[in-house]
Amino acid sequence: MKFYDRKTELENLDLTRVRSMENSSFTVLIGRRRIGKTALLLRSVKNQKHLYLFVSRNTEPLLCAQFQKEAEAALGLRIFGAISRFRDLFEQLLLFAEKEHYTLIIDEFQELERVNPAIFSDIQNLWDRYKDSIKINFLVCGSIYSMMIRIFENSKEPLFGRLNSKITLRPFTISVIKKILGDYNPEYTQEDMLCLYMLTGGIPRYIGQLLDAGAVDTGKMLDAIIHPDSPFLNEGKELLISEFGKEYGTYFSILQLIARGMTTQSEVDSVIGKNTGAYLSILEKEYSLITKNRPLFSKPESRNARWKISDQYLRFWFRFIYPNQSLIETGRSLLLKKLILKDYETYSGPVLEDYFRNKIMENSAVSGMGAWWDKKGENEIDIVTLNDLDKTATVIEVKRNLKKISIPLLITKAEKIAEKLSGYKIEYKGLSLKDM
Repeated sequence: MKFYDRKTELENLDLTRVRSMENSSFTVLIGRRRIGKTALLLRSVKNQKHLYLFVSRNTEPLLCAQFQKEAEAALGLRIFGAISRFRDLFEQLLLFAEKEHYTLIIDEFQELERVNPAIFSDIQNLWDRYKDSIKINFLVCGSIYSMMIRIFENSKEPLFGRLNSKITLRPFTISVIKKILGDYNPEYTQEDMLCLYMLTGGIPRYIGQLLDAGAVDTGKMLDAIIHPDSPFLNEGKELLISEFGKEYGTYFSILQLIARGMTTQSEVDSVIGKNTGAYLSILEKEYSLITKNRPLFSKPESRNARWKISDQYLRFWFRFIYPNQSLIETGRSLLLKKLILKDYETYSGPVLEDYFRNKIMENSAVSGMGAWWDKKGENEIDIVTLNDLDKTATVIEVKRNLKKISIPLLITKAEKIAEKLSGYKIEYKGLSLKDM
């Protein structure tokens, strides 16, 4: 797949590069795996002098020997004698920036901790010593989100407070996903678009893997996902086991329950058999894998909350792939597909709600948006948007099938929050597949 979008990020990276010609700059790019961090960084320095270093799981002397060769090839920097410590190599790279401006990219930055835990302290010490006398654009990124956050945002870590900027890379927007699918399949249907969004959530690598393989419509996408050689089958484990470590089993169980629709802590606790509050908090705050949703207008301390897996692909993986490992291991992909298709319409309904929330955020000037439900769960409104500039509100019902939307019923539900909407001009709207 060709490079798409990222205009704002490229502009920010270019601005950072230009500024680093006068004052050295240290930037971290944060984002989940497969979201295109490496591709973005390399794109940002295309036709610019740069050194790209990938931190593999190797010994420090071997890694330094590899980096020496790459520094000579990319920069013409010849370091005589074998260097066995990253500290010494990094110092040479900083000294080179006293003579000539360039961009230094270190990919899989968090892996340096496995190479030698002292390396981050060495980087901090050398950066503090040289940053005011050199002109370097120092960019780092890594694929283990929690470790990258800890390295740079934990006040006890040596690199805390050293960054000049942080860029968070997010999935493609709805308009970009549409553009990509349209390039591959000009005749795509709304169902095709919903399926692509449901399976990828706008993650560039996933979109490329599907569309480059010819999976350009709903049937082919689902076939590609469950094919015995599909990278999507093991992707969930590859993404998360390195994040969770030894306790991955408990975290996986919790995520599976949430994906199945057990969205309150009490429901999860009843199955796990213990208080999962700490686990849920870690999944939300450290890993950014789940979000805690409360009804719009409710107080922050309200217990009327529901948990949701934030990532569309992982939500699908924990709902259909992870619980059916035995089918995958025994080659019964046709049965797996039947199970997916059996629940497809029910499962994709909430996905369509997420789709419209993202589309609204992308295209509308909303100051507030959320769902609303009462404490008993008997009355629920899919989307309420607020625009405080012109004091308008939109109350929205989302269904795959337009015929199942009842505006009179929606108006009746909205009476429950009439007091909260006092002063707003209210519009009632139904959104379905045809509105995508």
